[in-house]
Amino acid sequence: MNAQNAARVVEPEPESDSYRSPPHNIEAEQALLGAILVNNEACDRVSSFLDPSHFFEAVHARIYEAAATFIRAGKLASPVTLKTYFERDETLKEIGGPAYLARLAAAATTIINAEEYGRAIYELAQRRKLIDIGSDIVNTSFDTPVDMTARDLIETAEQSLYEIAETGKYGQGFQVFGKALTEAVDMAANAYQRDGGLSGISAGLRDLDEKMGGLQASDLIILAARPAMGKTSLATNIAYHVAKNYKADHQPDGSVRILDGGIVGFFSLEMSQEQLATRIIAEQSGISSERIRRGKITEEEFHRIVEVSRELQALPLYIDATGGLTIAQVAARARRLKRQRGLGLLIVDYLQLLAGSQKRASEGRVQEVTEITVGLKALAKELKVPIIALSQLSRQVENRDDKRPQLADLRESGSIEQDADVVLFIYREEYYLQRTQPRPNTPEHLEWQEKNDRVTGIAEVIIGKQRHGPTGTVELQFDAQLTKFQDLVKSDHLPEQFQ
Repeated sequence: MNAQNAARVVEPEPESDSYRSPPHNIEAEQALLGAILVNNEACDRVSSFLDPSHFFEAVHARIYEAAATFIRAGKLASPVTLKTYFERDETLKEIGGPAYLARLAAAATTIINAEEYGRAIYELAQRRKLIDIGSDIVNTSFDTPVDMTARDLIETAEQSLYEIAETGKYGQGFQVFGKALTEAVDMAANAYQRDGGLSGISAGLRDLDEKMGGLQASDLIILAARPAMGKTSLATNIAYHVAKNYKADHQPDGSVRILDGGIVGFFSLEMSQEQLATRIIAEQSGISSERIRRGKITEEEFHRIVEVSRELQALPLYIDATGGLTIAQVAARARRLKRQRGLGLLIVDYLQLLAGSQKRASEGRVQEVTEITVGLKALAKELKVPIIALSQLSRQVENRDDKRPQLADLRESGSIEQDADVVLFIYREEYYLQRTQPRPNTPEHLEWQEKNDRVTGIAEVIIGKQRHGPTGTVELQFDAQLTKFQDLVKSDHLPEQFQ
């Protein structure tokens, strides 16, 4: 019995994978090419999604490419006009030479079926690509490079699958204007119903929301400043507010309608999860992060920290503190978060710590940053969420008398300014003024003290660019001890005081 079982095990399968032909349909390719050669309008029906690479038969790919080139140039593509380009084609000679073009046209079906044939060819090409990706995953998993982890393999596979899904989309093409009008009216209706009349997600800062109308879906928002200005602090303030105000309504069809706030994904490439959590605890408990880290707190303050921590645990705020991520990895992880948990806002801290592909990196840092910003903007549109990407500014700011940032100060690439929908700068005059303190008990010191009192605790958020709204400056209250931004209460808004 054992011998029989052993013999049965070693017998080869009658149909092994190695003998299976990749999915293809030669007849569909011939029918489509024949339709194009008879009526060039057939090419217009498929050219928006079908490429020569989608054809299984190489000679068919060359015929399709040549015909499409002729048609784009306004010329007639027919067996007669294409004949001279294929007289010396060795592969075509094997199946009849230029006469094969005439046979394709003679056997052509109606142009009405052209798009269906094109979609069939496209679907089969996608399946062949999936087979290739599967083979690559198997081969790489068997023979994995030393510096590659299983997580790297998964992310590479996800990126490959995403590229197929993204580059191979049929695309909606032109839509009637009425559809765009409906979406615009829906947006206005949501803004009307939402507290504060915002069309986007509230950032939790009244004056900033008023200027921007909230954080708009599909927008790439660049938040830039010199070190120590409070970039991460403002980002964590916004992340906390958006996550805290998350409200959703589950529809009968199983979909989720977001009423307010959103689920937040936070890529912290500079700070660890613990450091980021400590900052948020400090902001919400009113106890400085320095005192929390050193344990210089009272028992009452400790209980307050525990209470705040319990509240924060329930927040839909997800932090990824992996360092050295590429833009492809960020995109893959963001898609995974949206698929598994949902996503309303994505924050990247900060842009210059991201890496591009090896190809772009070899072409220079400017090209690499361009790839990163283009990728972030594309990701914002794909996921339909606002993305806030923090960015460093160049040192040339420090060389000017007026150190307020400008668009030209964005580091490493003009693509940051070009691809962003909104560019915000943080400027705190208090920071620079404290570095120029004159000697005490001098007229200069008295003047300095008066100016310092006027700007202490005030931060300017400068809107340097906004595609769908005004530019300008918003003043906020900034508590350096708690790294917390709040709405600034102007002196003329304070209640009347009596001596």
